Amino acid sequence: MEFSPKKMVNWYDPKQLAFTGMKTIISGIFGNFADKREIQAALDKSEAAKFDYSNRDEIWIDYISDLGDGFNATYTMAHLLAQDELIVHSKAVKRGDILVMGGDQVYPTPELKEYRNRLQGPYHAAFPKVENDENPPDLFAIPGNHDWYDGLTNFLKIFCQNRSLGNWRTKQRRSYFALKLPQNYWLIALDIQLNSDIDYPQLQYFKEIAEYQIQEEDKIIIATAEPSWVYKSFDQKNSSHDRFEFFINNILLGKNSNYYGGKNEKIQISAILTGDLHHYARYEEKDDQDRLRQLITAGGGGAFMHLTHNLKDNIKTRDGKEATLRAAFPSKGESKLLSLKNLLFPFYSYTMLFFFGIFHALSTWVLHSHVENQNFLSEPATSLISLLYNLPIFPGIVILHLILFAGITLFTDTSSGAGKWNYFAGGLHGLFQVANFYVMTYLLSGTLVSLLTKAIFSYYIGMIIFGGITSGIIFGIYLLLSVSFLNNHITEGSSSFRHKGYKNFLRIHISPKGVTIYPIGVKNVVKNWKKAADSTTPESPYTFKGSTVEYELIENPIHISHEKAI
Repeated sequence: MEFSPKKMVNWYDPKQLAFTGMKTIISGIFGNFADKREIQAALDKSEAAKFDYSNRDEIWIDYISDLGDGFNATYTMAHLLAQDELIVHSKAVKRGDILVMGGDQVYPTPELKEYRNRLQGPYHAAFPKVENDENPPDLFAIPGNHDWYDGLTNFLKIFCQNRSLGNWRTKQRRSYFALKLPQNYWLIALDIQLNSDIDYPQLQYFKEIAEYQIQEEDKIIIATAEPSWVYKSFDQKNSSHDRFEFFINNILLGKNSNYYGGKNEKIQISAILTGDLHHYARYEEKDDQDRLRQLITAGGGGAFMHLTHNLKDNIKTRDGKEATLRAAFPSKGESKLLSLKNLLFPFYSYTMLFFFGIFHALSTWVLHSHVENQNFLSEPATSLISLLYNLPIFPGIVILHLILFAGITLFTDTSSGAGKWNYFAGGLHGLFQVANFYVMTYLLSGTLVSLLTKAIFSYYIGMIIFGGITSGIIFGIYLLLSVSFLNNHITEGSSSFRHKGYKNFLRIHISPKGVTIYPIGVKNVVKNWKKAADSTTPESPYTFKGSTVEYELIENPIHISHEKAI
């Protein structure tokens, strides 16, 4: 498959921000009026839970999420997934019989060309299709918010029409599914759309499975598109986890007497897997029967790394239950060090600096259009005092700076940390950005102008370059303070420096001995992939300077015993 390897998405490119924001608005509006999940249910006449793997003695499952971004990270992880086996703690763990993709299969938006360049191409190259393979691994996927930005149009084409992704073969017909696994296990995978909404046909699909197929001794692993327990710990007003728990209690366990008499109340929810936050984090809690439940975020498939030091050690999950953080990758100490990269914001986001610089230059042009005597630039103090004194007669400047102040303030993250009080920090950030123009006016009016003959032109250039860089530094300091002390802007303070490392996926083994989860991490992805000289050799279309991709076990394997319901 021909494709163009891509760099990681620059989330601080104003053009990219505007385009993605527009997609978000459109998908949010039309997604509520034309929910394709209802069309899927109407067209799919197959029986529920047709994906039956229970006749096996054991099975291996790979879980990866938040992939399809920059080539180096995406291909590194696809390369590992494609290997017949990996060696961890002197033990061989084999490639999954099933690959589950847990959401956000592509960034930034789900156009076909983006899927091809950022997901399909790398995965086809890493694990080329073998036409006569009698037992290729199966592939299932649930959509994340980025897959939903076109209303699932392209997600359905790629994952729900019996196609191949390399040598992985898609099986599902809907954007959600249930897999019946060996040893009385089930994998239940939800499509929660953009706002944690589970549509009625999907509820009926899982209700039918829970009522007629899941037995009292069965155990369930759930895959969902967001770590709602973490989001609730950030913001107690966040209701996504409450809706998720409603689904577990009333649809899967049937606790509400209006459903099926609570016959499934003792079923064990052994683990919940998710992505959306691009790191590895495992919380552990006890269910109503005092059995351990693993809450695992494994969003390390290829997108920028999310910081972890904002994660709370203990969080409230439901009905007074608590979950304890057992492991994080990167560790909290490593995360704090990585957060310092926000100080290098100007280095990572040239386009954002250009945006700020142009804004300052525009302010300068508005200023000069009201000043007859341009010689006032020759004296810094005079020019600044004159500007401040005459602000009332420069309405254009006032309006531009009010727009800048309002935009920067509204950028504030109020969904975590101190909530609405974060606007205080956001307002200070806005004031510093506005004040930067006046500081630049003071510094440039004498220094730069005296060096060049074309005063006004040099003044504009100075504003673009030095004003833009200074605004970028202020922006980076604000993000660093936010993620370090205010416990907010977790995503913005991580995407700013687009760290490629600390990728991860889960390799899960279900056998008569129990369930073992191997969290596999990659601290440093390969950055020097090169297309092989002999591109006709499908086994190694890309090579790199080195022998093997370096990977590690993030923590000791997580073992879940086959407990019987009490």
